Amino acid sequence: MKHLNSNIEFESPAAIKKYQEVALQEALVYLQNNSPYYRQFFKQHHISIARICTLEDLVQIPCTTKHDFSRFNFDFLCVEKNQIADFTTTSGTTGSPVTVALTENDLQRLAYNEAQSFRCAQGSSNDIYMLMLTLDRQFMAGMAYYLGIRELGAGAVRMGPVSPQMQWENIERFKPTVLVTVPSFLLKLIEYADVHGIDYNSSGIEKAVCIGEPIRHADLTENKLAERIREKWKLSLFSTYASTEMQTAFTECKHQCGGHHRPELMLVEILDEEGKQLPPGEFGEVAITSLLVEGMPLLRYRTGDICCYYDKPCACGRNTIRLSPVVGRKNQMIKYKGTTLFPPAIYEALSHVSEITDYVIEVSKNEVGNEEVILNLAVNGSPDLAEPKIKTALQTKLRVIPTIHFVTVTQLRALRPAESRKPLTIIFR
Repeated sequence: MKHLNSNIEFESPAAIKKYQEVALQEALVYLQNNSPYYRQFFKQHHISIARICTLEDLVQIPCTTKHDFSRFNFDFLCVEKNQIADFTTTSGTTGSPVTVALTENDLQRLAYNEAQSFRCAQGSSNDIYMLMLTLDRQFMAGMAYYLGIRELGAGAVRMGPVSPQMQWENIERFKPTVLVTVPSFLLKLIEYADVHGIDYNSSGIEKAVCIGEPIRHADLTENKLAERIREKWKLSLFSTYASTEMQTAFTECKHQCGGHHRPELMLVEILDEEGKQLPPGEFGEVAITSLLVEGMPLLRYRTGDICCYYDKPCACGRNTIRLSPVVGRKNQMIKYKGTTLFPPAIYEALSHVSEITDYVIEVSKNEVGNEEVILNLAVNGSPDLAEPKIKTALQTKLRVIPTIHFVTVTQLRALRPAESRKPLTIIFR
């Protein structure tokens, strides 16, 4: 892999921009020479890559969508198949899984990205990381974290998504200092520990790198999930944002004011509906351009995720932009009784009710085309006692109350697709 300036994030915004513009021109030449999809794309749209010299010039290029990537999947491949070292797939959360193929250099790039991300989140070679997520089933994230830990020189305990009992047994055995996990699982660890007399605050675990779920509001304050964790377990929680297509992550530093961009690995834009860059603080769709990806690089790829960005220097000394939490996905916007909802807002409302132990949200259209929302909830204790609290939380946070069904944990398990790699909380019918 090409030598990277790992300190570019600490240089001036002007130096970062100049560095990226050189990298952009190299990326465009690579796509022109090696990508069947983009070679045809440039021809179709009459794009001369010689005229794309600055970051501002990117708006001359139409965006690539998830539909494009899915429909023409292997036309994006820039190498011979015998150069592919690993086949990964997207989770399929918002559609059919799509293949993302990585070369050996892409795997090295992935390791570099995650090592830098762990350093950003106060990690070091002295740490022992317990991975509470799967490393199999073509899941890039688990592999990326493991490679990053090795690159960092730290220790790894590959537990996977097993029961709280098994996690605690191995926490006692291996004494990890950092957990990499879906944050809601930390509540299950706390619940198990409380029942079995385990002192989690004396366990030696100092930090949790949180994936897959938001732990902050759009204004970067802790949401209810983070509050519920930290009111009992005095952990430092670090938020991350990534996707398989990106092959790069945004990770918080100790000041926890947004996920830091890795400028040597990716260009990022926040776009309006017309594909124009929005200013800091305005919410739009995240679009990325791959840098130094060999297998399947992407150009102005619209992720579907809705964020804003901040461009003021961070107290940590990095001068990169920072992303807010994802407030929703473009194709998961729900119109319910005249109110626009994104799934994270529903998750946040439900997190205010401690009696709820698990849930699955179902979204469908009725016979006249209006969206219906059903909350399938498993609760501790009596549903009759929990229901008024739930309705109050929903009305306060959402201004509407979807249909509520109280179900058992077994019934919830039956609602979730057996092949899902992630803890599925919403299903669009």
